[in-house]
Amino acid sequence: MTIPNPEPGLVVSFAYLWHREHQAGQEEGRKDRPTVIVITVERAEDSATLVTVLPITHSPPDKGVVAIEIPQVVKQHLGLDEERSWVILSEGNDFQWPGYDLRKISRTDRYDYGFLPPRFFNQVREAFGKWYETGRYASTPRD
Repeated sequence: MTIPNPEPGLVVSFAYLWHREHQAGQEEGRKDRPTVIVITVERAEDSATLVTVLPITHSPPDKGVVAIEIPQVVKQHLGLDEERSWVILSEGNDFQWPGYDLRKISRTDRYDYGFLPPRFFNQVREAFGKWYETGRYASTPRD
């Protein structure tokens, strides 16, 4: 399978590095996890695509962490497990697509799970935008 085009709403497998791990000096994510592409921007000088991904986790958000729970029907649509999961909005990884942390999904030849349904992705994007505007969004560069 070829690497997909990066589009907002696409859920990809990625070796996500948590911001707290980055601050502690870690350079690699500890595990591959689903992440959702929330922003793509083409850099004018070289046409490179810059991407921001938000992590998907089973862990309920801690105090101060902004997240949206993923409805079970959306998880089924993506082929994810039945455990409760959240999209974390208060931090993300930024990199040039495809980057070295994009991973194939375990036991498949694919890098992506598919797209979040538009209605749910719009909720994620709107909530992310509001959080981003507060200036408290934690960006972790992955290049």
